[in-house]
Amino acid sequence: MEKDTIDDLFDNLKGEFDINEPNKDHELRFLDKLKSNDVASNNYNKTSRFNWKPFIAIAASLVICFSVLITMQNQPEVLDLASVSPEMSETQDFFTATIENELKKLNNERSPLTEQIITDAIEQVQLLENDYQNLKTDLTESGSDQRVIYAMITNFQSRIDILNTVLEQIETIKELKINTDEPKNTI
Repeated sequence: MEKDTIDDLFDNLKGEFDINEPNKDHELRFLDKLKSNDVASNNYNKTSRFNWKPFIAIAASLVICFSVLITMQNQPEVLDLASVSPEMSETQDFFTATIENELKKLNNERSPLTEQIITDAIEQVQLLENDYQNLKTDLTESGSDQRVIYAMITNFQSRIDILNTVLEQIETIKELKINTDEPKNTI
C-alpha cells in the first residue's frame, strides 16, 4: 500500500474547495457577533462574580457540628453502682471480680457432659446483665433511689448464685461419673 502525500491529497481534492469570497459585510457581522458575545460574557461575570457555594457548605458544616455538640451535652451520664458512693464502688468492684472469677472457673470445667449446663448458666447471667443495664438507667432517672441500689446488689448476688450452683452441679456430675466408671469389687 502506497503512502499518500499531502500533495497527492490536494491534487485529488482540486476543484472541490469553496473558493468564493464572502459578502462585503461578512467581516463586520462576524466582529459584531464577537463583541456582543464578549459584552454578554463580561456582564455575566460581573453579575455572578461572588460564589456562595463554599460559604453555604461551611455554614452547613458548622450547623451539623453545633447540633451534635448540643445533643451530646443534653444526654445525661448513665450512673452505675460505683457512682453512688465510695463504698458502693468497692461493692461493685468486689461483685464484678467475683463474677469474673466464677465465669473463668465455669469455662475451665467445659466438657461434653457439662456443655449444656454451662451454656444455660451463661445465658441466665447474660439476662441478668441486661437487667442490670436497665437498672443503671433507672438509677440515673431516680436520682440514686435506695430501692434501685438494692435491686442492683441483688442482681449481682443472683449472678454469683447461679454460677456457684452450676459449679456445684458440675462437681456432682464429675463425682457420679467417677463412681460409675470405677470397677465394682465384689467377692
